[in-house]
Amino acid sequence: MKKISLLSKSKSLATVALVGALSIPAFSAQFITIGTGGVTGTYYPTGGAICRQVNKMKKETNIRCSVESTGGSVYNVNTIKNGELDFGTVQSDVVYQSYNGIGKFEGNKIEKLRSVMAIYPELLALVTRKDANINSIMDVKGKRINLGNPGSGNEATALALFKAVGIKKDDLAFAGALKAAEMPDALRDDKIDGYFYMIGHPNANITDASNSVDVKITPIQGKAVDAFVKKNPYFAQANIAGGLYKGNDTDTPTFGVKAVLVTSTDVDDKAVYTVVKAILENFDEFKQLHPAYANITKESLLDGLSAPLHEGAKKYFKEAGLIK
Repeated sequence: MKKISLLSKSKSLATVALVGALSIPAFSAQFITIGTGGVTGTYYPTGGAICRQVNKMKKETNIRCSVESTGGSVYNVNTIKNGELDFGTVQSDVVYQSYNGIGKFEGNKIEKLRSVMAIYPELLALVTRKDANINSIMDVKGKRINLGNPGSGNEATALALFKAVGIKKDDLAFAGALKAAEMPDALRDDKIDGYFYMIGHPNANITDASNSVDVKITPIQGKAVDAFVKKNPYFAQANIAGGLYKGNDTDTPTFGVKAVLVTSTDVDDKAVYTVVKAILENFDEFKQLHPAYANITKESLLDGLSAPLHEGAKKYFKEAGLIK
């Protein structure tokens, strides 16, 4: 009888302990995902660089960061809108259009879109075969030009530029929709005469092309281009520096945007705050992770934002003394 009594008591205590354990909330990690672009572009390593800094703090924050290769800017914005991505790298012109419901986002205004930071400048490169004799933007008529895969910032910017300078898609002998990773091989194999690429420089994609075939980084300039840039405040004229790519030793005039990290109001303040903190507290190390970051400053992270700052980002920038 004594044994039975002790066993009954033991079972009761075990039951109490189990109920108590079940009532304690589980300590689970928060996972965030950054949408980027093609693996040979600058967005993908940028997402990796951000996640590397965030994951260094995972014991403290309990936030885990991962990267996803995607179709690019337009894709990232739409996927963030649908709640399938938490963050994304996006061209500042695409951010502006999506937040204001214009351009490719006509009737699809994404009011929940928020900026986290503007990371680095991107300049539009028109990479052409030298034997194609494309010496200006107007020379693309009758040529085989890759505009960019559907859903990319490349395609959106190239078509907007065409409209501004009076070129129709039908004016091309072939309008390509290849992904970024496919463009250098297509150029080398003489399947296209050139391709547009809005990217941070120097870039492995264009380096690959220039090492495979004689290429020319064609200037994008003229009165119509000047007016186009002036009309759109998210654009700025600049040069792709000479010497970055084989056979192109002089500066090439063009225009560009900023690569902006964006998110949604649906993403909580803690996650966004953590991302900004991870980068700014390891800023010198972050700048070493890609050549495109060489000239950025903490202050420049707030330049070229086309959507309002997320409250989580605003909180850290205020603590860092970068905004009032």
